[in-house]
Amino acid sequence: MTYETLLLDYTEADRQIAIVRLNRPDVMNAMNTRMFHEMLLVQRALKDNDALRCVVLTGSGSKAFCAGGDLKERNGMSDDTWRKQHDLIEEAFLGFKNFPLPLIAAVEGHAHGGGFELALMCDFIIASETARLSVPEVTRGIMPGGGGIQNLVRAAGARRAKQWILTGAAMQAQQALDWNIVNEVTPAGQALDRALAIAQQITRNAPMSVRYAKMAADKGGEVDFHTGYAMDIAAYNILVSSEDRLEGVRAFNEKRAPRWMNR
Repeated sequence: MTYETLLLDYTEADRQIAIVRLNRPDVMNAMNTRMFHEMLLVQRALKDNDALRCVVLTGSGSKAFCAGGDLKERNGMSDDTWRKQHDLIEEAFLGFKNFPLPLIAAVEGHAHGGGFELALMCDFIIASETARLSVPEVTRGIMPGGGGIQNLVRAAGARRAKQWILTGAAMQAQQALDWNIVNEVTPAGQALDRALAIAQQITRNAPMSVRYAKMAADKGGEVDFHTGYAMDIAAYNILVSSEDRLEGVRAFNEKRAPRWMNR
């Protein structure tokens, strides 16, 4: 399928790693209504790929990951149309947040407003030293509405998150690393390569194990320790009965790479 605002590529013939690019570089990959619709379409396409093991989300060009919502499209938009568009945003963003496979954001350049919030919906962020990150919505008479508040509070802690949210100030990549917002900072132009290298590490592991571990980390992090640990053990016991658990032990003892069956 061809998209107007996104590019979908696979790194290898086996289609285990997908690269989704926000593709409006002439406007710093700003998100419009068409892009939100296409995000839902690409999520469905990715879920239909049984071979897929990991997704990397990035922006076209080196100037920006995403400048946020397209304010030119929103200029003069009625309240009703704005709210309907935001329903679409919520569905698309939560689709990435709840995606069953690992999702890595590779950020070069600017990531502001909804663009930064989109990166925060990923499992983790690899940022170039060129990255500039902000949630400036309070400077435009609104507030972050793409999950950014909840994600920032959980990652950086309430006090640091509130400083970022209430000032609308931009932060450089190194400070975001220090505040536990991004996982790694790379030299300029290398964020995507590093994200793909991590994705390749993930694809070498048992697919069911990765999926269940991601689920346990996502859901367990939202509840108390004992409830989260119970989720861990429920998933663990499913894996005990899997063919891949048997193959993992066999491969270790035979000193070879495992041949995962995903069952």
